[in-house]
Amino acid sequence: MQLVVGRIGKPHGVRGEVTVEVRTDEPEARFAPGTVLRTEPGAMPPPASPRSTEPGATAAPTGGPGVPFRVPAELTIEEARFHQGRVLIAFGGILDRNTAEALRGTLLVVDSADVEPPEDPEEFHDHQLVGLAVVTPAGERLGEVARIDHAPSSDLLVLRRPEGRTALIPFVRAIVPEVDLAGGRVIVDPPAGLLDL
Repeated sequence: MQLVVGRIGKPHGVRGEVTVEVRTDEPEARFAPGTVLRTEPGAMPPPASPRSTEPGATAAPTGGPGVPFRVPAELTIEEARFHQGRVLIAFGGILDRNTAEALRGTLLVVDSADVEPPEDPEEFHDHQLVGLAVVTPAGERLGEVARIDHAPSSDLLVLRRPEGRTALIPFVRAIVPEVDLAGGRVIVDPPAGLLDL
């Protein structure tokens, strides 16, 4: 399973650096120099040139009109630094602002098999929770975890209900007393009305 660790934003300066929207709890480890990150298959750069009909191609930033540019399958971090609360990254082979612009919107991913499990037994990676059954303490099935939303106040389990609706459940001990990874379930004790919102 591919895990998104960042999304390339706008270029910074004229030497090919880009801003990266961080989507990992460990940016120093994930964006260390020498790290090779894969780009998400199908991640689309800016719209294709009218002359190019190849999917995923855009006008070449340095090769002139009509020469397609493809987002590389892997990008190697040459330098990473934090600047005004953002991560700025220089990737190998991305040497100018125009090429950096062509990467805008590309998702950076790692394989979940390469991610160490958390040391804290009360901490979980999103991919460990997605797909787990959600049940009440009495065993009533409420649905399954569709995804995790990271809100400012707390993480939210997005519950896919059997009838197709979704519900948001704050991922706090008072409402989610147990996560049983081995049993493939999350036990939820929702207050009255929470699932009706």
